[in-house]
Amino acid sequence: MPNSQQDNNLSHEMLRIVTATHHDPFEVLGRHPLGDKATADADTFVRAYIPGARSVAVQTTNSQFVSMARIEGTDFFVWQGLGQDLPARYQLHWLDRHNQPHTEVDPYCFAPLLGDIDMHLFAEGQHWNIHHHLGAHPRLVDGISGVMFATWAPNAERISVVGDFNDWDGRAHPMRVRGGSGLWELFIPGVQPGAIYKFEIRNRASGAVFLKSDPYGQAFELRPQTGSIVKADSLYKWQDKSWIDQREHWNWQSSPMSVYEMHLGSWRRGWAGEFLNYREIAHQLVDYIKPLGFTHVEILPVSEHPFDDSWGYQTTGYFAPTSRFGSPDDFRYFVDYLHQHNIGVILDWVPAHFPKDAHALARFDGSALYEHEDPRLGEHRDWGTLIYNYGRNEVRNFLLASALFWLKEYHLDGLRVDAVASMLYLDYSREHDQWLPNKYGGNENLEAMDFLKQLNEICHGQVPGALVIAEESTSWPQVTRPTWVGGLGFSMKWNMGWMHDTLDYFSKDPIHRQYHHNQLTFGMIYAFTENFQLPFSHDEVVHGKGSMLNKMPGDDWQKFANLRLLYTYMYTYPGTKLLFMGSEFGQWSEWAAGRSLDWHLLEYPSHQGLANLVKDLNQHYKTMPSLYQRSFRHDGFEWIDCHDSTQSIISYIRKSDEDFSIVVLNFTPVARDNYRIGVPVAGVYREVLNSDSNFYGGSNYGNGDPLHTQEIPWMNHQQSLDIHLPPLGALILKLI
Repeated sequence: MPNSQQDNNLSHEMLRIVTATHHDPFEVLGRHPLGDKATADADTFVRAYIPGARSVAVQTTNSQFVSMARIEGTDFFVWQGLGQDLPARYQLHWLDRHNQPHTEVDPYCFAPLLGDIDMHLFAEGQHWNIHHHLGAHPRLVDGISGVMFATWAPNAERISVVGDFNDWDGRAHPMRVRGGSGLWELFIPGVQPGAIYKFEIRNRASGAVFLKSDPYGQAFELRPQTGSIVKADSLYKWQDKSWIDQREHWNWQSSPMSVYEMHLGSWRRGWAGEFLNYREIAHQLVDYIKPLGFTHVEILPVSEHPFDDSWGYQTTGYFAPTSRFGSPDDFRYFVDYLHQHNIGVILDWVPAHFPKDAHALARFDGSALYEHEDPRLGEHRDWGTLIYNYGRNEVRNFLLASALFWLKEYHLDGLRVDAVASMLYLDYSREHDQWLPNKYGGNENLEAMDFLKQLNEICHGQVPGALVIAEESTSWPQVTRPTWVGGLGFSMKWNMGWMHDTLDYFSKDPIHRQYHHNQLTFGMIYAFTENFQLPFSHDEVVHGKGSMLNKMPGDDWQKFANLRLLYTYMYTYPGTKLLFMGSEFGQWSEWAAGRSLDWHLLEYPSHQGLANLVKDLNQHYKTMPSLYQRSFRHDGFEWIDCHDSTQSIISYIRKSDEDFSIVVLNFTPVARDNYRIGVPVAGVYREVLNSDSNFYGGSNYGNGDPLHTQEIPWMNHQQSLDIHLPPLGALILKLI
């Protein structure tokens, strides 16, 4: 046996195993050479630590199990013998305190599995597939099946994998640290997919011990439970190749894009109020929105989250679809099924903040690891959430890998990045003494800027055709311009200014609208400075803001007429479109995330009429190039008249390479007979759409016969039309 000094050292190291403070259990446990005490019948020893074991035996090369000697007064067991008598991957067999037998290959007889290149790229923040290595992954190592666990926690003194396979005992499976990388790993033979686990972490500075879910976990227990689940490698067979091939060559800047935004948990529910499965939702959703004509759905975050009422925006599982609606393969089916029916899928993705839940990312290793230590940089007090440290390579890599994970692993067509403004401004929603300026003294978050540029470059570069859309509510310049000209590189940006001005205008009694005409016209000053999407999103129908229908003034007839007018205005205005679920049929009540939409309203003619209008607007939008081909170009729009504030009427031309459309909108409940507008081409025009049609629930006032131009110069055009404008109505006219 070792001399007394070695024995003392060994006793100290063994004590660290017993007290679960050892950073590298492989120094003590597993197979080791006997050193200078080797004899003819012994040159190798095996040491195992199994708390509560009554007896332990080790498997030899002849497949026999030989008893190991207990080190007196401990739960350490030792075997000595010739190395040739021991398989490289030997098994341990033991009886626990209840005399129940257990057999597993010793986890401490395996070499490290994380590669040097992987660790190097992660440290540089450049490993886009790091989720294949960190987390929990079923592996076959030297013919032995098990699970490779790995995580990043540089300020941990010790980390153990705990779970339902080891009685959640942190002494059973301590991990090894990989040098100064801050990465910890352990391959545990015999663990199967479906096992529930967490990381038990001891902080180096304080000695505090706590349990954490896996930041890279790809499946989680159903809330309120918070355990991570070992996910089996997917065997799902995708059927959407034609969609993916088409998307790679999709010219989205000259194509129609009409988005149905939805929250999976409250779109529809089962008869007993239960959540539907991803697969059920997929079939019902396609049957519903395919006839309505939407090109895409955008789903509020399905990344795992503990609190239903956060709607998914307080994410804890950046690599896991929430278990509320089924398994990861169920979510694959959801996306695949929509793709097979030519409907794209965009995911709300949240890199701006994360919750303080004790089981998740907050102070993951006992330190401010993913966040900033200083709350002036690291906390959103309005939301009660924490802000990522975008300047830290490993944190940036975590987020970038997550973005690519959703796009690649689940074939998503794009990401809508939440709360971009809160990322860009250091003083976002803060008092003057609650934030720290950047190194130049400004309020720009330079690290977040670099992160967003890198995000867009990588997503667009690695997933051709994928969109990255910014929810950015300020006038930050060049959000959707390429990074090589100084922009942030997003595909599109929500036009929050247009949305706020428009809804404020529509909320006013029509008699007062003449004094606020600029709210209709001002947006055209900046309409082409970015690639804009026009959003009537979930944020506009909650927290006392009222539903889209209830925002409208007047009696019920006027409310529906106003809303039909508003939607026609949106669909004919430059920019892609987004409408939140329930708004398409005029839900009266605000959106409530805890229950289904009020589907019974579709039994009423006025609500069905509104849905019919949305269907026809989508159809015209997709089949009339003038309404989409030049949505992001100045030459796709021309005012006919933007000055008729007295009558609250605007008119404009939408243009494509081949044709044009005339749009006239009357924002008062007064019908306008013999209203003259100038048109660019002589000929015969017809109504393509009249929002006041009785098919939509209107009064059916308009122009039933074809309209012939007259050689009367008007509004800078040599030809003009004499038309009848419906009350609170919109017309789309086309040259026959």
